[in-house]
Formats: sequence, structure tokens, C-alpha cells
Amino acid sequence: MIQEGPRCRHKVPLLGSSKLRIIESRMPLTEVVEEPSVFKPQDDAEKHCRCYKGAAGADGHTHLVDDIESVSLQKSTYYSRVSSEYTQNRIVKGGLKIPKKGFRTLRDECLKAKKLYEDPEFPPNDYSIAFNGVTRRSYVWKRPHEVIENPRFFIDGATRFDIQQGELGDCWLLAAVSNLTLNPQLFHVVVPRDQGFVEFYAGIFHFKFWQYGKWQEVVVDDMLPTYNNQLVFMHSKTKNEFWCALLEKAYAKVYGGYEALRGGNINESMVDLTGGVVEMIDLRNPPPRLFSLLWKAYRRGALIGCAIEPDRPEVQTESILPNGLIMRHAYSITRVTMVDIQSLGPKVQGKAELIRLHNPWGNETEWKGSWSDKSPEWATITEEEKKRLGLTFDDDGEFWMSFQDFVKNFTTVEVCDVTPEVFDHNSFDEENGNENQVDQVQKRWQMMIYEGAWASHHSAGGCRNFINTFASNPQYSVQLEDPDVDDDDDLCTIVVSLMQKNVRQLKRYGVDYVPIGFTIYKLPPDMQPEQKLDTEFFKYNPSIAKVPFFLNSREVTTRFRFPPGTYVIIPSTFEPEMTGEFLLRIFTEAKRK
Repeated sequence: MIQEGPRCRHKVPLLGSSKLRIIESRMPLTEVVEEPSVFKPQDDAEKHCRCYKGAAGADGHTHLVDDIESVSLQKSTYYSRVSSEYTQNRIVKGGLKIPKKGFRTLRDECLKAKKLYEDPEFPPNDYSIAFNGVTRRSYVWKRPHEVIENPRFFIDGATRFDIQQGELGDCWLLAAVSNLTLNPQLFHVVVPRDQGFVEFYAGIFHFKFWQYGKWQEVVVDDMLPTYNNQLVFMHSKTKNEFWCALLEKAYAKVYGGYEALRGGNINESMVDLTGGVVEMIDLRNPPPRLFSLLWKAYRRGALIGCAIEPDRPEVQTESILPNGLIMRHAYSITRVTMVDIQSLGPKVQGKAELIRLHNPWGNETEWKGSWSDKSPEWATITEEEKKRLGLTFDDDGEFWMSFQDFVKNFTTVEVCDVTPEVFDHNSFDEENGNENQVDQVQKRWQMMIYEGAWASHHSAGGCRNFINTFASNPQYSVQLEDPDVDDDDDLCTIVVSLMQKNVRQLKRYGVDYVPIGFTIYKLPPDMQPEQKLDTEFFKYNPSIAKVPFFLNSREVTTRFRFPPGTYVIIPSTFEPEMTGEFLLRIFTEAKRK
């Protein structure tokens, strides 16, 4: 039976804010089919794709409002080549050009010539700050030794308390860097130790960022924008320490200028600093054993960020609430732990689950409720516990909350780990509470990476709603052979991550993220994995799974559990003829082909 599909709700925020509009559009005719018996049937409305177009705010999340108005989705056509081959000569006019010479070669040349390095690709002018070359005030670019005597790259190492936000609205980057300092080994992958202002100083520094499947070296000179002889963007609390400012400059170079960092998603910066995969947790509908999940993530060195999205869309970004928390602002979670609570006597009364958070502003704007600085709750734990926690009550942006208050006040958490096993809910023994068990969990996650493109009139077919063009999208097959170890249901875990490429680099030209997502089909036994699925197949076969919403964020990630078999993953934009390059990463735990 052929029938007209239901209306599809597309969640669309206003540009430059976190407000949403809802677009309603009539679905094309679709074939109503039975879902396979092994899976729970979905209602008819869930058989169609939904679009949640989110704003590029500090945390990248949006919410639903009742302002129903039709708006057109931007169709960017900056990528018109039909190619899935990655090339270093991609069309990023204002972005990063990979240098022909590496850091050490350039430094040695400068030392030999007795001159300081000047970066020809990121010159010290207003166009490196603002897209149009017009700045709010007159900045002077200076090298550190021109700003202060005795500059140093590090002073007593690097900590989250070094970081101070400047005029740039890039708390989404600062929150991720704060977390990165908790993992020294990974931190020094991004910020190498082999540089400084004493030995072999030549005015040149280098950093490494993960960009679309590869770690990429970024070389910069040490000229920084100043006003009244003060650094204006990210800087260190210690005046003569410069790793923070130079790291931000290198990151700005990657994306074509400082203005490109104004407003963003914390999941972007976490992935760029780790090469990991991010999964989002909606605290309004949290998974079971959430505290255990976060504790395990912290123990494994995952980067964890969080934010508060308001119920009312008119609330301004970074509005400070009476309880001290900030709306639409990126926080980093720096510790997850439990403490023994005692009464006035020595008898233990119970345990408290606590979360420590850091505000990248690094000032007195902190939580004012239970377990905040100098609150009476701290009198219920021993001095030994306080010492174990490293407890201080400074106006440094860091504070504690009970887990219950955290879930009640925050709306989203994003956890970034180099492999997805941090999200395996079964790998933590909650009953025994053995932290060593968490550290000893060793699972083999395998990753497949595909690079592709949605090209106009060729492979930009839109989502399943557009049945006549959907089959033109790129298709990728994956075979799941062995169920997960100790899985009583004999199912295989698969994590799928889809990322848009090179969009922030083109922000200066008005290019923005388009809504993206993916749909998954199980391949029938009579079809070969290399066989491309056509329109007739999609008309008469239901999808096995898909993303909850198509999002206009850089990356969407979803975890699934399927029976063994061959599956076809179809990444797409929400509407046809939305073009761009993408990176598809597929993580599987068990053996696969």
C-alpha cells in the first residue's frame, strides 16, 4: 500500500543564536513496510528523517521552541569536484596551507641566518584577526620579549589554571584545552616540549592538531596581537608564560583567522586535540548508571565538557544565573569522584557523588549551591579526604557540585575518548567499585575511515525523505561477524561518526555547516556487499537504524548494537544538493572485514 508520509519536523535555530524554528514539510510518497521481527517496530512517523539544525554556540546545542516559520536551508556549493580522495591541496582559500618545510628545518634556517621567523601564511595584520580586516581597536603585534622580560613557554608545567580567556568568544576551545592539561602525555602531542625562549629560540613554534583523520603540524611565529602592551586573546595567568597564547594562534591559523574561532562547539575542539570520538549525553533524558559512566570516562583520561541550554530561547548567551552558573557556556569536567560523608562522630554516614567543574573564565564566577567553595557540606568529610581531593577555595573558576545538582542544572555532557570503549556501560563493576578494573579494561576497537563528498548532480541525494535521489548518496558496507565479548544478546556494537570537512575554514566566506546524518540498512543475504543499493531497494526495504536528528554540526555520532551481518551505511545531508566533503569513521569492537 502506498500512502503519503507524515509531516517532518526540522529543528532549525536562528543563525548566530541557539533559538530554533520548526519547519514543516510534506514527505514524499513512501512504501509502508514491516520492520524485521528482530527489531522493535517503529511508528510511521519514526520511519522518516528529522532535521535538528543547531546553532554554533559555545556548546553547540539547541532546543525546541514553538516559533513555526519556514526558512530556507543554505545550500553551499564550495565543493563541486566528484572525488573521495583526500588531497592536501583542497580548496580552503582562507585556511591552512601545509608548509613544505617542517618546524626543525625552518628553525635551523633561522638560527643559521641569525633572524627571527616570520610566518608568510599568517601575517601580523588585521586580516588575521577579522575576516574583513576591520578590528574594534588598533592592535599592535609584538613578540613576547617585546611585551615582558624573561618570557617562557612553560612555567612549572601546564595546568588548567594557566588559561585565561581574552576578548575572543572561544570558551569552547578553552574548555577543551583545560581538560587536555589533565592528560600530560596527550597534551605534549599537541604542544611539543622541544621549543621555548631560551635554547634554540628563533621566534618559531609548532603544534599538532588532528584534522580529518591525520595529525597535522602547524608552524607559527611568536608575534601576538596586543593592546596597551597587553595580550588581547587567550593568555596565561602568569604574565611571562606563553604556551596558551601561541596554542590559540596556531589553532586560529588552522581555521583562517582568530574570528573563525568566535563561537563553536566544544566537541569540535575536543576532537581536534585528541583525534577521538565524541558522544553526547542528554541530561534531560540520561542513560542508566550515568555517574558510573562519567567516572569511568574520567579515569580513562577522556575529555569531558558540559553546558546549560535554557528552556526559554530569549535567554542571552553567557547569562549568569543567580546560582552562579552560566547559560550557553562551555565548562570542562575535571574530576569525578565519591567521598565518605561523616557526622560529628567518626562513624561514616554514607557516600557523596561529586563532580568538579572548571569555568574557562578562570575567575570568581562559580556555583553557589551545595558543595560550592566554603559551603557547610565540606565539614562532613575528613581532612584526609580534603587532602585527597586537593581541595582549595580560590576564585579560579573551579568548583564542586553534587552529582544530583549537576544533573538538575546542566542539560548536556559531551565525552571525547580516543576509542569508544569509554561508553561501554558494562565494563565498570559498580557493585565492587573497583577503580583498577576500569583501568584494566582492554578491548580491541577497530576503526575504518572513509573520505567522500556530496557533489552536486552526482552524490548529493539528501536524506531518505527524498526517495527519488536518496540512492545517489555514497554507500559504505561493514560486516559484523562476532558478537561482543560477554554480550548475552549476541549483538555487535558499532559506533558511527560522520564529520563535515573544511567548513570552519570557509567561515569567512559565509559557509556554514549543513544538516547531516546517516541511515543504516541491513543487506539481504542474496546481495553482495559491493552491490550499490538502488531506489527500488529503498522503496521496499526499511532502514535498520538512523541518527535521531540530522544536525548542522561538524560531527554526528551514534552508537548501535546489531546482530552479526552485513550493513550499509549511507551518509547524507538532509536536503538534496547540499554539497561538501565528509569523513566517515566506523568503530567496531569485534572482528570485522
